Amino acid sequence: MDVVEESALDFVPFVHVAPRRNSITPDKQRRFIATLAATGIVSQAALSIGASVEALYKLRHRVGAEDFARAWDAAVERGYSRLEDCALERAIAGEERPVVSRGKVVATWTHHNTGLLMFLLRARRPEKYGAVRVGDLRPGHPVYDALKVQWERERAAAEAVEAEAVRRSLHGRLLEMRERMLALRQAAGERDSEESETEPEEGSPGEAGGLC
Repeated sequence: MDVVEESALDFVPFVHVAPRRNSITPDKQRRFIATLAATGIVSQAALSIGASVEALYKLRHRVGAEDFARAWDAAVERGYSRLEDCALERAIAGEERPVVSRGKVVATWTHHNTGLLMFLLRARRPEKYGAVRVGDLRPGHPVYDALKVQWERERAAAEAVEAEAVRRSLHGRLLEMRERMLALRQAAGERDSEESETEPEEGSPGEAGGLC
């Protein structure tokens, strides 16, 4: 467990005066907050402790559960931050997509989701990437430069993939031509062999002048 998760657990849980068998105990409250901080999903965190979402919301609004509610909000924020980190990593690393030629996957290329990347940058650093007008996009502007890098990457990847697809297609056609030529040569050789076998030998009966 990292430092952030430990800080999310640093709260005073609600204590039931007369706890029942299905009460959400302090230990369950801590485990709920820890799971919520890791996932950002309330239903998943509730499932991890065997409690219903309705019961947890009811507990959240009880008098004396203010610290639990505060930890809940902090855990949700932490969970969303982790999801943003994952989305940003995916936007930067890109997504591998196939290139199909003649019904077969001949290559792959990396697609970078520029729209997602810019959305996350504007959300995290609005002072630098937010509220950009089209007229402001020129060389030297951080958004312009970021978009240019992405466009150049995608163009280079697309060109490389296209060249590989053309090479594979030409190679396939050459192989087909070679097979057809070999088949034609084989057929021609078989015809020559048949013709040589059916030709009459010189001096055989039936030829002109064969009998005196």
